[in-house]
Amino acid sequence: MELPLNGSNGELRHRNVATNGNGKSAVTDEGRKMDELLDNHQTYEFGGPWGVTAMMIGFPILMYYLWICLWFYDGKVVYPTSTEDIMPFLNRMWVHVRDDASPNAYAWKVYSGLFFYQLFLAIVMPGYQQEGLPVPSLGYKTLMYNCNAAYCLYATIVTAAGLHYYHIFRLTEIIDNYGHIMSVAMIYGFAWSFGMYFLTVATGNQIRMSGNFIYDVFMGACLNPRIGSVDLKMWAEVRIPWVIVFFLAVSGGCHQYEQYGYVTPNMAFMILATWLYFNACAKGEECIPQTWDMYYEKWGFMVIFWNFAGVPFTYVYSVVYMASHDPETYRFSTPTYVFLFTLLLSAYYIWDTSMSQKSRFKMQCQGMTEFRKTFPQLPGGTIQDPEYIQTSHGNKLLISGWWRYSRKPNYVADWVMSFCWGVIIGNATIIPYFYSVFFITVLVHRCGRDFERCSIKYGKDWERYCSIVKYKFIPGVY
Repeated sequence: MELPLNGSNGELRHRNVATNGNGKSAVTDEGRKMDELLDNHQTYEFGGPWGVTAMMIGFPILMYYLWICLWFYDGKVVYPTSTEDIMPFLNRMWVHVRDDASPNAYAWKVYSGLFFYQLFLAIVMPGYQQEGLPVPSLGYKTLMYNCNAAYCLYATIVTAAGLHYYHIFRLTEIIDNYGHIMSVAMIYGFAWSFGMYFLTVATGNQIRMSGNFIYDVFMGACLNPRIGSVDLKMWAEVRIPWVIVFFLAVSGGCHQYEQYGYVTPNMAFMILATWLYFNACAKGEECIPQTWDMYYEKWGFMVIFWNFAGVPFTYVYSVVYMASHDPETYRFSTPTYVFLFTLLLSAYYIWDTSMSQKSRFKMQCQGMTEFRKTFPQLPGGTIQDPEYIQTSHGNKLLISGWWRYSRKPNYVADWVMSFCWGVIIGNATIIPYFYSVFFITVLVHRCGRDFERCSIKYGKDWERYCSIVKYKFIPGVY
């Protein structure tokens, strides 16, 4: 199809990413009206109030159940075998939760210590100042983000290493107290979700409300919660879940070393995989203000509980299994290890660079020409002379780099990594595959929300974009 290079709206442009002359993306009057429409509650998602209530109750139960299956039943998915067995089965599950996942003093000390240490580091550490996207609900004001996660990451690693070395806090104990710490994480998730809702409503800062209490708690009331220079939404997305995920993997490695005198390649894989993700979020933190999470998603139970408890205690089931089972149950051949490490690193490269391409393109649209340099900077992270579609809204839709071949190349690569986190224990148990199965469900639903919103926002320009970037996920497939 022949693509015109000139025109007023819906045009394809390249080389210079135009702004309104002041280094800011220009939003047209039509765009402002559409943004005002989208900043109001339109329809219920996730099955409405009943659906979100079921999720708020059901997901913690599921987390307990899967952990119990891994830790106490050899990774088998257990269930009642008859109607007479239902009550005894439920009683056994409850006993495990009561005795092995109680929110004891140790768990409160560990989780609270990490939580407030991360908040302290976020407040005091120097960082890179990154301007966010113009926020329609703030009159297109842009917020500044203090991106200091990289400093906080290494400060946390050094602190943990020191505490472990001097036997003040042994990292091995984290995996041994998985259930107890998970319960405290859940309590934090619920407490902050309801607390932020009431605080936001009390101060009159709520946005996009439905009027249904439980639904608004789930979706959130506030958009940009802050403590001083710390954006709580961005802080919680990076500092809490990925710190815990990484140290759970490290704890599993320490557990293996103390028990067997070595760390298996499978556990080393998970330590590397979790570090890559943790470090990527930290070293590319300046890209996060350009994302849907910061720009549009509110800070409610859906995001808070998931960051505080869901991510750290459901993504590393493979680590939990390996820490409680003989390595012979999941050992692979050398070529298999080479393949898995290669697949992980290849997917990571695509994920890292595609996220960087999209975020730096948005920065270019705001007049930025110099970008932060942190380790590791991968080739291909910045597109020179990017092609894009200029929309009548005023925004620009990128159609260069990885984004020429898929509307969500970052999601595809992200999912491949999640699948690797399950494959690393082979067919020993299906439970570690929960992450990738759940993740693809979330991604497909999220894309549906995103694409529907873009269709409303950009109209014919979105149709034009879809005619150029035909595939939602995998080029040539879907």
